[in-house]
Amino acid sequence: MAIVMGTAGHIDHGKTTLVKRLTGVDCDRLEEEKRRGITIELGFASLALPEGRSLSIIDVPGHERFVRNMVAGATGIDIATLVIAADEGVMPQTREHIDICSILGIQFGLVVLTKIDMVDADLLALAIDDVTEFLSGTFLEGSPIFPVSAVTGEGMDALIAALARIEKSLAPERRTDLFRLPVDRVFTMRGHGTVVTGTMLSGSVSVGDEVVLYPSMLTSKVRGLQSHGESVEKAPAGRRTAVNLQGIEVDAIQKGEVLSHPHALFPSTSWIVEVTCLASSPRPLRHRAEVHFHHGSAERQARLYFFNAQPLQPGETTLAEVRFTEPLTGVFGDRFVVRSFSPLRTVGGGVVLHPLGSRMRRKDAETATRQQILTELAEMTRSPRNLTGSASVQPQATVAAGATLQSKPAGTAEQEETRCSALLRLAGNHGISFAALCVATNIDSRRLEKILNLLGGKQQALCFDKDERLYLGQESLVLLTESLLEFIAEYHRAHPMLPGFGRSAAASAWGKKLSPKLVHCIIERLLKQGKLEADKDMLRVAGFAVSLASDQSALRAALLKAHTEAGTAPPNMKDVLENLAVSTKEVAPLLKFMQESGELVHVAEGIWYAAGPLAQLEEGVRVWFKTHDDLNLGDLKEITGLSRKYLIALMEFFDKDRLTVRVGDKRILRNR
Repeated sequence: MAIVMGTAGHIDHGKTTLVKRLTGVDCDRLEEEKRRGITIELGFASLALPEGRSLSIIDVPGHERFVRNMVAGATGIDIATLVIAADEGVMPQTREHIDICSILGIQFGLVVLTKIDMVDADLLALAIDDVTEFLSGTFLEGSPIFPVSAVTGEGMDALIAALARIEKSLAPERRTDLFRLPVDRVFTMRGHGTVVTGTMLSGSVSVGDEVVLYPSMLTSKVRGLQSHGESVEKAPAGRRTAVNLQGIEVDAIQKGEVLSHPHALFPSTSWIVEVTCLASSPRPLRHRAEVHFHHGSAERQARLYFFNAQPLQPGETTLAEVRFTEPLTGVFGDRFVVRSFSPLRTVGGGVVLHPLGSRMRRKDAETATRQQILTELAEMTRSPRNLTGSASVQPQATVAAGATLQSKPAGTAEQEETRCSALLRLAGNHGISFAALCVATNIDSRRLEKILNLLGGKQQALCFDKDERLYLGQESLVLLTESLLEFIAEYHRAHPMLPGFGRSAAASAWGKKLSPKLVHCIIERLLKQGKLEADKDMLRVAGFAVSLASDQSALRAALLKAHTEAGTAPPNMKDVLENLAVSTKEVAPLLKFMQESGELVHVAEGIWYAAGPLAQLEEGVRVWFKTHDDLNLGDLKEITGLSRKYLIALMEFFDKDRLTVRVGDKRILRNR
């Protein structure tokens, strides 16, 4: 996996000249850069090292007006090289750049003291002392300082040897297989078309892959790939990569977009983050403060909403919701930088905890629990040590701004499992997709599959939709299971005469707006546990039996008597109800109960038969077919002696009840 080194430091301290001396590449390629003698855009080069190894280098602007480009370049680097001119020493952008590198969680670095040909030995010694004092308390404390002259070449061999040792010994952090390339340049190449470049944060991309630019959602295909001028078929994480895109015009692409695979990222206008106000900030960060928010190669206007609504004092850290003016894509553990509007300076930064658009309101009942989960997630992003290997950062409610935080979440198996469980809890009752979990946990997809299978075996996670790969956490599953059981029990209490609740209506009637597949899984879980019983499409709580109140029992007896005594010529139901002084609406549940119990049978509109007389008529029809091949209306009249009003209704009912089947104007016995 490639190692990326980035420069940092004040304008005109020799960063670009140093890179040119190291690599032979002049990173100031623009006419304006050469005319003004300052770096504006990011520059890129490759340093050849012994044993055929190499180091990717990003040269960043030093001017305060181009800090946005500096942040874009610093995102994704493994080694920071702080460049300080010996004849000027520490300057404002020196301080701001080291703050930015610290905020971005860069853990390894060195210091290059340039322009030593401009000072004598005494001034050089004084400069080294000043730089050493300046580095105290920063992530570069104790780092080696290399005095060099890019003009004469003095000190360059020692610097290159040190970079070679670092590159060979440094194992870059394990990255996930989620392909992400923040776009920091967009241009056209003659004969090729549109090209975007960036530092590959994670994953890989190959020629021919389908890709998407987020958040614009423009789709394309990879026509070609280059890394430091060499064409490649596949580009891995950690490399500076140029991607030739098919079918997209240059003007359609903005710097700051992220190139990834389809359905891999989730643009949102709201994130939950842990934010730190730098100890060097001249004033606290206010609740609802409007800021410049730098993430990857993107910059957004945003507002910070602190959960406690209190100002964040310099040197303190807290949880916050950040709301953007335009959507942004991020991954758990990503770093960001916050700059104030006036004066325009870096005042803070932090780590992304939940980039999927989950808003939190202080008055919500679940907010306290969610904050506790987020606090636990924040602890997982902290580095076990700072860059010098000294004592670890202690978990506190307020963390010193100078503390170095790891740029990627810690990755032990136990932490990854805990992180996955935490995100399932945050997802709540609607669950979360596998793709969203990859983003929300920053865990490699193959490892995440194993964790979810492990949690499933412990009954701590449920895959309720295998096609869409949707998952629900144990806590939500238990709550929803209890809620559905109580819902059906309440239905029984409200409708004691009905045998149960329709399974097909559960998803909509329950009122949770849940996926039908999730409702089905919960029902099956309750059935398996024996807490629910099913009778065809009807669900009932285990042990439930239909019960009638005393007045309903009397009404039931009256209805049954009226229809039994009338025999095969029952009265119209409307007349019966008028005689009993009850309305159709009042008696509907009882009629349904009597119908499902088999006491009364609904034959046609207004015509109900008691079970005994109807069975007598059916038996008469069966006897008829013993000596006849078919049955018509006249034949049925001969059998029953009933009027046409009943005959037509009975003929249609016998067809529906699958006793007979109609052939023309006649009926024959079904399955004869």
